[in-house]
Amino acid sequence: MIVILKPTAPKEEIKSIVGELKEFGMDVQVNEGVECTVLGVLGNTYEVDSDSITLHPCVDRVMRVSEPFKKANRKFHPDNTVIDVCGSKIGGENLAVIAGPCSVESEEQIIKIAKDVKASGATFLRGGAFKPRTSPYSFQGMEFAGLELLKEAKAETGLPIVTEIMSPKHVERFNEDVDVIQVGARNMQNFDLLKELGHTKKTILLKRGLSSTIEEWLMSAEYIMAGGNENVVLCERGIRTFETYTRNTLDISAIPAIKRLSHLPIVVDPSHATGMNWMVAPLAVAAVAAGADGIMMEVHNDPKNAKCDGAQSITPAEFDGIMKQLKCATQIAGRTL
Repeated sequence: MIVILKPTAPKEEIKSIVGELKEFGMDVQVNEGVECTVLGVLGNTYEVDSDSITLHPCVDRVMRVSEPFKKANRKFHPDNTVIDVCGSKIGGENLAVIAGPCSVESEEQIIKIAKDVKASGATFLRGGAFKPRTSPYSFQGMEFAGLELLKEAKAETGLPIVTEIMSPKHVERFNEDVDVIQVGARNMQNFDLLKELGHTKKTILLKRGLSSTIEEWLMSAEYIMAGGNENVVLCERGIRTFETYTRNTLDISAIPAIKRLSHLPIVVDPSHATGMNWMVAPLAVAAVAAGADGIMMEVHNDPKNAKCDGAQSITPAEFDGIMKQLKCATQIAGRTL
């Protein structure tokens, strides 16, 4: 249930309404927006007499929420969420750019790429230390040694690091060493992992599952937020359809859909969406035009010899060219880069 208050609602009156709702056993989230204050009411709201709440002079209206996701719902939080990570923002007017290799392979590799992408305007460094692979015989990543190299790259460039977590048992370590913890498509519904991440305050980049609906995706975000961590960023990375030409099908329509349903920021990963490096540029531009808050791209200094996903990786020079295209796209979309 949502209680929308009038712009002139005094704080003492808001406090009184919150207290009344808590007497019913409800959990109340107070969201102070630009134009009004919204109370998000969680619990068995059917026990609450909504008519008695509307009798308060500062209450504009009471709405019942039909969607199963509550904290991620725009009705609960009308203003767009903007998340600050080490001074770099995801959401709002700025376009976040996350770039780096699919997997960390060596100290020289990750530091060189980090310096290159920063020089071109990237605001975050991505790199896989732990790699979930379809085949158990494929390169699985450098694991914690790779994480240490990411930290070295951050020390060299100042770029906040984004890397994927695989297991709930790694949450404590990632909470200490990682700026943005990525939950991959295969783990989108790993509910034990989501619950553990809900107990942290780290920003979580939640990728959409291979065949997940938008509601299922938002419900996974709800798991994290219900645990107390509301620093969630959604990532559209393509879904599995009947089409086989591309690796996955990038669902551009998910961007405006998420903007309508949720207040959470959304970034787009055109690299994993298609598996083809020549498609990265046009789809990145399309995502910005559709309203994405950020772009995630795989950049490798030697794609032909990459240990993972070389076919979808772009070179630092190609990344620099795409950044120039994105600067034009952001002007049209009303953003800055």
